[in-house]
Amino acid sequence: MRIKLINIGNSKGFRVPQPLLEESGIEDEADISVKKGELKVVPIKKNAKIDPFLRASEEVFARDWLRPEEEEAWKAYQSDK
Repeated sequence: MRIKLINIGNSKGFRVPQPLLEESGIEDEADISVKKGELKVVPIKKNAKIDPFLRASEEVFARDWLRPEEEEAWKAYQSDK
């Protein structure tokens, strides 16, 4: 399935169609990683034990990506639709 990337502040994003979400089992949270030029997104099960390395990655993500300007860019994008 071909999708378009959208600009969200200094990042890019894309929508995941509902049938793919249902088939993948992704509900509220997912783990994303990159390997050999591919993104891998897998569901995080509730009450799952998180590897300390992944927890550190989440902290970097929260510090570097979850900024007010990113949220504003996302809101602006959504209001254009």
